[in-house]
Amino acid sequence: MATAAPLIDNFGRQVTYVRLSVTDRCDFRCVYCMAEEMTFLPKAQVLSLEELLIVARNLVACGVRKIRLTGGEPLVRPGIVGLARQIRALPGLDELCMTTNGGRLQDLAAPLREAGVDRLNISLDSLDEGRFHDLTRTGRLGRVLAGIQAARDAGFEHTKLNAVILKGRNDDEILPLVRFALKRGLDLTFIEEMPLGQISDHDRAEAYMSSDEVRARIRQEFSLEAVADETGGPSRYYRIPGEQVRIGFISPHSHNFCGDCNRVRVTTEGRLLLCLGNEHSVDLRAAIREGDPSAAEVDARVRQLLHDAMAIKPERHHFDLKDEPQILRFMNATGG
Repeated sequence: MATAAPLIDNFGRQVTYVRLSVTDRCDFRCVYCMAEEMTFLPKAQVLSLEELLIVARNLVACGVRKIRLTGGEPLVRPGIVGLARQIRALPGLDELCMTTNGGRLQDLAAPLREAGVDRLNISLDSLDEGRFHDLTRTGRLGRVLAGIQAARDAGFEHTKLNAVILKGRNDDEILPLVRFALKRGLDLTFIEEMPLGQISDHDRAEAYMSSDEVRARIRQEFSLEAVADETGGPSRYYRIPGEQVRIGFISPHSHNFCGDCNRVRVTTEGRLLLCLGNEHSVDLRAAIREGDPSAAEVDARVRQLLHDAMAIKPERHHFDLKDEPQILRFMNATGG
């Protein structure tokens, strides 16, 4: 497949990393991600597996080198293993990753590794079974821990745990999570809560815990040294002397990471989101479904839209916990 011009925005930033959502559905109902009672998209509005592959191949043709499959929960999407295999086979793609809640990894870790998925991020906000259930509403900690072990057994390397820390809910588990990751040789990233969607479970301003506060808590027991490791994402990494495990921090509030943004998102309904914290987007689904259906014409329309979209990619997002959320879509609809 012929390559096209790279995707470069008005600020000189080249898009090389895409988070591709394969579903808005999830078998968990995490309190910071969605409401307890959710209405999901009807099937007709969701990109088919074939349409997801069209999006992926045109992104790669335009210089994208890393794709992360997200949701919702990507492992609830039927056919996800076959889709992963097809995307990983695209010439020019350097890395295919997946973010998952881990609840179905016990059965799917080995097939995903065989399909070519390079790396996994697994959400783990608590090591206490009762609290884990409170935070996820439907999740079972035992299944996630078994999934983490299945990923190790399947040969996944550099697996990373993601933890969203909420003050008064799970901030007392910061050090236990670090010890858990160290013992198992897993990277660990702490994430400031994203203010997306209206929630009633907690007050985001009261629950907010900055990356600086989390680092201070870790330094009560461990030394942290900043490292220059780059994975193409927004994490800033540290290491504990003598350990290979990386401790990362994603800080959309306290340390805005927009200056070198190389990322866009594609929602499960085919919206190309140019920024996590803004509504700037274009409709890739329409480009695929409307007009001449031949592969060459579809590819031409999608690539043109990808390049046109670079003109509206904003310089940065603006999050303010004192205001009502400006972005009403939940994280599951944004693309993990």
